[in-house]
Amino acid sequence: MIARAPAPDHQEAINVATQWQLMWWRFRKHRLAMTSLVIVILIYLVALLAEFLAPFTPDEFRADYTYAPPQRLHLFLETENGLRFQPWVYGYKVEIEEEALRRVFVPDEEVIHEIGFFVSGVPVRLFGFLETDRHLVGPKEPEAPMFLFGADKLGRDLLTRMIYGTRISMSIGLVGVALSLILGILLGGISGFLGGQVDNIIQRVIEFIRSVPTIPLWMGLAAALPTDWPPLRIYFGITVILSFIGWTELARVVRG
Repeated sequence: MIARAPAPDHQEAINVATQWQLMWWRFRKHRLAMTSLVIVILIYLVALLAEFLAPFTPDEFRADYTYAPPQRLHLFLETENGLRFQPWVYGYKVEIEEEALRRVFVPDEEVIHEIGFFVSGVPVRLFGFLETDRHLVGPKEPEAPMFLFGADKLGRDLLTRMIYGTRISMSIGLVGVALSLILGILLGGISGFLGGQVDNIIQRVIEFIRSVPTIPLWMGLAAALPTDWPPLRIYFGITVILSFIGWTELARVVRG
């Protein structure tokens, strides 16, 4: 097999390319990485547009539909004019389970609830300042039950809560890495610049933290959070706990 030299134009582009350009060109050749990038971007868009994409608000509940099972989504509806595209779900009816003597929800095939696009619902603030009552999908009848992923013990829509939950899942990593970056650069820089006793203390603290198993340390710190804290404070507390370990390795790199 004869090795061919790269074209002159291509070789010249490589020679004058920046480090970021070289990294991007190599990244684009990796199909799995590009596919993963698209998926991550889509998930971040879901987190960013949660108010619009979710059919309800996360705290909106229906007490008469607690623990309702997921509804099967149908895409086509049989009408007098034939089959047409119209998403819909069956309603619910309550039956008593004889063995467990408890009520259960089963599909009511005599009741159909149509699902619409860009329907009017509970007013929300998109991006924190754009007021709108439009949701991407939702029941055409405001009081109709629509629980595609089921409902929890309070009758809240699980699909809605999962969409809103992407904000915590996708942001906690970024915030944790940012805190680790700040702590690592700051403490590593201080340790390397001052040296002496300060350097000795910081390095011993790093060694102690790294000697403790990560998972038990995280569990212990998480259990120490007060139970009466509001959700926002708990969120930042968990973020600080996750970044408590990550800064140590970066601090050693900066110091060296």
